[in-house]
Amino acid sequence: MIGIGKAILAAGILLMVIGAVLILAAKTGLPFGRLPGDIAYRGKHFSVYIPLGTSILLSILLAAILYLWSRLHR
Repeated sequence: MIGIGKAILAAGILLMVIGAVLILAAKTGLPFGRLPGDIAYRGKHFSVYIPLGTSILLSILLAAILYLWSRLHR
């Protein structure tokens, strides 16, 4: 049970850090959500937003961070 508690606590702290980074990025004017490759369509009665470019960038960054983390903890 202690291991599960530590994992949940670590996940919560990680989510708080990610949230803080996103808030700071929005305040500094970084174009997350408006990158090339993001698709936005506005019709008369609905709108669709598909953040492909942002998703790819975040995936690459997360993969690099996890790769470095695993290399440092060997």
